[in-house]
Amino acid sequence: MSVTELKAKTLDWLDERTGWRMVSDLMDHKVVPLHAGTAWYYFGGITLFLIGVQLFTGILLLLYYRPTVAEAFDSVRFLMTRVEFGWLIRSIHSWSANLLILAAFIHMFSVVFTHAYRRPRELTWLSGIALLGLMLGFGFSGYLLPWNQISYFATKVGTDMAGTMPVAGPTLARFLRGGEDVGGATLTRFFDFHVIILPLITFGLVGLHLLLVQKHGMSTPSGIPPSKVAQMKFFPNFFLRELMVWYGVLAVLGTLAAIFPWELGEKADPFASAPAGIRPEWYFLAQFYTLKLIPSHVWIIEGELLGLFGFGLLAAGWVLLPFWGANRGKVATGAGVFLICYLATFTILGYVK
Repeated sequence: MSVTELKAKTLDWLDERTGWRMVSDLMDHKVVPLHAGTAWYYFGGITLFLIGVQLFTGILLLLYYRPTVAEAFDSVRFLMTRVEFGWLIRSIHSWSANLLILAAFIHMFSVVFTHAYRRPRELTWLSGIALLGLMLGFGFSGYLLPWNQISYFATKVGTDMAGTMPVAGPTLARFLRGGEDVGGATLTRFFDFHVIILPLITFGLVGLHLLLVQKHGMSTPSGIPPSKVAQMKFFPNFFLRELMVWYGVLAVLGTLAAIFPWELGEKADPFASAPAGIRPEWYFLAQFYTLKLIPSHVWIIEGELLGLFGFGLLAAGWVLLPFWGANRGKVATGAGVFLICYLATFTILGYVK
């Protein structure tokens, strides 16, 4: 038997058991539309790449982290001061978490402005919004894990806000904290969320999202017939370009981690006063500052409760965008512009005020 025949038989054997030729055929036929907004497609890949960075660096951090009140802070400090390049791995993990959320937001708004949520891509939009919510959940749960002063009191503020929700608020706050206040049970629970529950859900949703993108292909902007849009083969043409973008993101990430290493701060002391100017991470800052501006009572309604209700309505309307904005492209675009302006303005005000 010749080498060529042996190779063919081996590939046939593998295809019969794994179906790898189906994936190969899929890659051969997958194309990317070329138009003025093609560059926005890269942000989906950037988000996926940063999820991979989070997974890799998170596994390395798990080798040293101990999720108990007595050992959490000291284990992170040991990692940063005694483990070779431990400080760099933690900085990359922290910076990539922030860049991941930023990339996910940019990807979401690019979908809005190119109207890529239209039929039949409603489920693609919903799975993407769910993934963005999970990324915010990762940020909130991971923020407490170093068990330092800022993360402790920021988590206390965040869970207090959850507790103000009507009816289910107190129950939700106890569920998040594992008790009546932020403590050891909260740390253990957030650790479980961060490394077990949220990743399992994320893997499933990422798979669903990629499957839906593959099924429906990449959308072209409204008003441009797909038949009149030039196309590029995904593999290897677009894929190689995406790899170069990932390389650039990795360079930015490494630069930030090396020049601006993530600080650890002081160990959490529940009996100490909250640090001055305590605030959440930037991706929650606009909502936090908005709630600060609302009076304590608006007529007979508690101000914070009114704000949370408003955020709930806004979130529900945004999630349902494919169902009310499919034939209202200008309205949906206007809503996207308004939301960007609101988030940017109130985030900046939250930092300077």
